[in-house]
Parts: sequence; C-alpha cells; structure tokens
Amino acid sequence: MILDNILTPLALSGSIAALWTPIPYLATVEADDAPVILSGVLLTLVVIYLASKLGAEVAKRLDFPPVLGELVAGVIVGVSALHLMIFPEGGLSAADSVIMTALQGLNQLSPEAITRIFESQSEVISVLAEIGVIILLFEIGLESDLRQLKEVGIQATVVACVGVAAPFAAGTAGLMLLFHVAAIPAIFAGAALTATSIGITSKVLSELGQLKAKEGQIIVGAAVIDDVLGIIVLAVVASLAKTGEIDVANVIYLIVSATAFLIGSILLGGIFNKTFVAIVETLKTRGNIVIPAFIFAFFMAFLGNAIHLEAILGAFAAGLVLDETDARNELDELVKPIADLLVPIFFVTVGARADLGVLNPAVPANRAGLWIAVFLVLVAIIGKLIAGWAVFGQPDINCWAIGVGMIPRGEVGLVFAGIGSASGILDKPLEVSIIIMVILTTFLAPPFLRVAFGQAMESKAVEPTSEA
Repeated sequence: MILDNILTPLALSGSIAALWTPIPYLATVEADDAPVILSGVLLTLVVIYLASKLGAEVAKRLDFPPVLGELVAGVIVGVSALHLMIFPEGGLSAADSVIMTALQGLNQLSPEAITRIFESQSEVISVLAEIGVIILLFEIGLESDLRQLKEVGIQATVVACVGVAAPFAAGTAGLMLLFHVAAIPAIFAGAALTATSIGITSKVLSELGQLKAKEGQIIVGAAVIDDVLGIIVLAVVASLAKTGEIDVANVIYLIVSATAFLIGSILLGGIFNKTFVAIVETLKTRGNIVIPAFIFAFFMAFLGNAIHLEAILGAFAAGLVLDETDARNELDELVKPIADLLVPIFFVTVGARADLGVLNPAVPANRAGLWIAVFLVLVAIIGKLIAGWAVFGQPDINCWAIGVGMIPRGEVGLVFAGIGSASGILDKPLEVSIIIMVILTTFLAPPFLRVAFGQAMESKAVEPTSEA
C-alpha cells in the first residue's frame, strides 16, 4: 500500500513509467528461459561426461595418460569437429551449436531467445570448468609431498629452476623475436612451457620400479618445485593479462605477493593443521573431513583472487597445507570422486575451445601458427632436457632420464592453456599451439622415459661383466 501511494503520482511521468514497466517483463523472460538453459546445461554435461569417459578409456588402453584422452575427446566434440560443445568466443553463435539448434527446434524459440540461452548456458559451463580447475589444483597440492624434497632438495631445486627458466626465457624471447608476438601473450606462452606433470611421470617411474631411485626422487622433487614455481609464474602472468600492460612495479608486487602467499600458507600450515584435525574430530555427521577441507580450499582460492592473483594459487596452497595433516590419506580418497565429477569439465572444455583449423597448413595464413606450434614443442623438450644436465656432484646419475622425466606437461600445462583462453590474452593459433605442445610432450615422455631408463639399466648390467 505504501509503495502504491508513492508510485501512483510518479507513474504520471512518462520517464518513470518507462523505467518501471520493463521489470516484470524481464522477470518473465528469465523465468521462461530458465528451464531451457537448464536443459542446455544438462545436455552439455551429458556430452562432456560421455566424451571424457570414452576418451579416457581409449587412452588408457593405448597406454597413454587418461587426461590426454579427455582433451582429445573435447577437441572432437568441440569447435574443431562435431560442434556439440561450443562457446560464444571467436564469433560463434547459437546457430553453430548442435545442442542449441536441437533446443530451438524442440521449444520453438526465436533467434533472440536462443542467443540469450546459448550465452547463459556457456557461462554456466565456464563457471563449472573454473571450479573444476580449482579442485584440480587443490588435488595437485595434496599430492605434492613437500617432505620428499628433504633428501634431494638441493638437486631437485636446481633442476626445477633450470627447467623453469630455460624454456620460459627461450619460449618468450623466441616468440617475440622470431614470430613478432606481443609481449604479454609471448610471456604467457613461455610460462606454459614451465610446467611438469607429477602424476604422469610418477606413474611411469612406478611402473619401471624407478620411483625410489635417485633419478626418480630428483624428478618427482623437481616436478613438485616446478609446480610451485609454475603456479607463481601463472598467477603473475594472468594478473598482467588483466591489466594488458607490463609495469615493473606491478610485476615485482605480483611476484613478491604470490611467493609470500605460498610460503606464508605453508608456514602457517602447522597451526592450521591442528585446528583442522580438531574440527574433523568434533564433527560427527557425514562429510566431516571433506566439507571443512573444501571450505578451506575455496576460501584460500577467494583470498588468491582477492589480492589480484589467481584463485588456483589459493587452491594449490590449500592442498600443500592439508598435505601435512594426519587426515591426508583419507582426504585424498574423499576428494577423488568430487574431482572425477568436476575436473573432466575443465579438460573437455579446454579441448572444445581449441579450433585446430587455425593450423591447417593448406591455408597460407595458417602456416605461421603451425611454425609457432613446432617451435613451442622443440623448446618444451629441449628446455627440460637441459634441466636434466643441471644435476651436479652425481657422476653416476642418469641425466638423460631426469631431463626426459621433466618433459610431460599434462594436466598442469592444460591449466595454463585454459586460463590463457579464458582471459582472452591468447589468440587462437597461439592457444592451439600450446595445446598441441601439451599433447605431444605428454605423449612422447612415457615411451622416451622407458627408453632412457632401459638404456641405463642395460649399461649398469654390462659394467660388472666387463670388470670381471
């Protein structure tokens, strides 16, 4: 009644009436769109989960990492092939989407309505993918056992630092000087070359029985440090991408704040671990471990984002902190099914956004992008091989195996590609070149690692015979 008394005189004004009347109309439009948006999201999730599972199973049977199967499956269902899962970026419209076309036919929607639904559905999937990558980095943090670094700390640190610096410097400088790529995209692509996948390398080392060997310990330790350094580099570069310019003072601030954030989180971890264990013991209902863990992970991700870094930096730091708790093993098992549900959305989305057509050599304009892909692959391999030879004071160490073990980028490299794509800082040829680099380095590393350790084991088997 009070609102009516106020609005009745004002309604005489045409301008006020014009502002007032669209409100219920907008509400009606949103209500009408909501069920169709939900249908689009559900159909897209069906496509994502079918593609990720089929891709992972095929990759597993071919003795390749399942994550590569998920990525390739994303490429197949995305803009490069089937158009089952596409996004508005790059000038694509609802008419290009098979799912949107089907929904338009089923619901008799106007072109304007299906455009709104397409954009909203894409935003929902993108948010789910971002949550997926936050959970992925949280899981990687949990698996990054910092205690393993004590025995090979110095050697692993040297290998990691060279393995980050060499490909980053060579990749960035090469892209700028040889291909005339702008500074920030070149820096971002160079940063993507720094990654090393712990999971893929550890799996192969375990199969070869070399995980506890000196080389295996150095590789895993260096991969852990690689992740820490790589995430700091990613946080800095992604923050630069938001501003679009390189300010020395801002770069220094970002490096210092990212480093302080991670180190501070680890140092305060001992205090938080006791609190976490006490909370877990106090709670008696379902989810007493995993819910507090995700509250902490999401809050740390929020803090990372709030200080103008990246949410994934906070999630990674949370994983490193909780890795030290007594409940770590149980937490690992509880996080896996949640990661299984959300992380594939990220991997398939990265593949779906990649338009491989931009590297078609039959089109003359695409050949420069193809050469960029070749360049990135070479730098990615050579940069890590150089790192293997940075080991000092170990005359009998297999430097070749250490270098090869650092090559696979895997899921960590895809994080760089995904964030670069979402930020809009990478053009399509550069984005696809990074994805190709990730795929090839991850495919090549396992067989090369088997060869490297096979040669080493053969030589060690021959040595006693020759002495005899």
